[in-house]
Amino acid sequence: MKHFGVVVLILLLGGCGWLYQVGGGSSSEFDVSQAGMEVPAFEFTNQEGEPYGTEQLSGQYWLANMIFTNCPTVCPTMTPNVQRLQAAMQEEGVKMSFISFTVDPERDTPEHLKSYGTNVGADLDSWQFLSGYTQEEIADFSKDAFSALVQDIEDSDDIMHSTSFFLVDPEGNVIRKYDGLQADQELMIADLIETVQ
Repeated sequence: MKHFGVVVLILLLGGCGWLYQVGGGSSSEFDVSQAGMEVPAFEFTNQEGEPYGTEQLSGQYWLANMIFTNCPTVCPTMTPNVQRLQAAMQEEGVKMSFISFTVDPERDTPEHLKSYGTNVGADLDSWQFLSGYTQEEIADFSKDAFSALVQDIEDSDDIMHSTSFFLVDPEGNVIRKYDGLQADQELMIADLIETVQ
């Protein structure tokens, strides 16, 4: 029982990083195409204050992740990782979109997300930062689309959310799951190029 308490304490102290799985390995480990995950139709609001969702993403590959701008733990690693992936795909001529869903929609207004995106060096032509929903709605969406939890942490400003990046195909199926905290992105980049091109 004592060990259980230690595990619980570690999970609580880990904040939104508790879902982090140490990654790496072969590109076949990224493949979740047989999991049957499908992104439901959606229309939210992007950093320009405009409607954005399934219609705009139709017929293309896109990489999704969950973040929030006040995240004290994992997002300061995840967001630069997306930025590096975006730059690598552009360099390789791979056409795809990047979508960051905030899990703190009350504070992360479109204006705030635009400032955040600009500050992290995002190319906002192909990387959208979405809000325009309640936290309950994004929690349901994250669970339905990516089988991933979004939940407030009691007595904390932190919010638990997935640290994975999810690749969605042109039909809306989730086909890849990458470790969003992985420092070495070489295998991830190679898999994206091979899958999307």
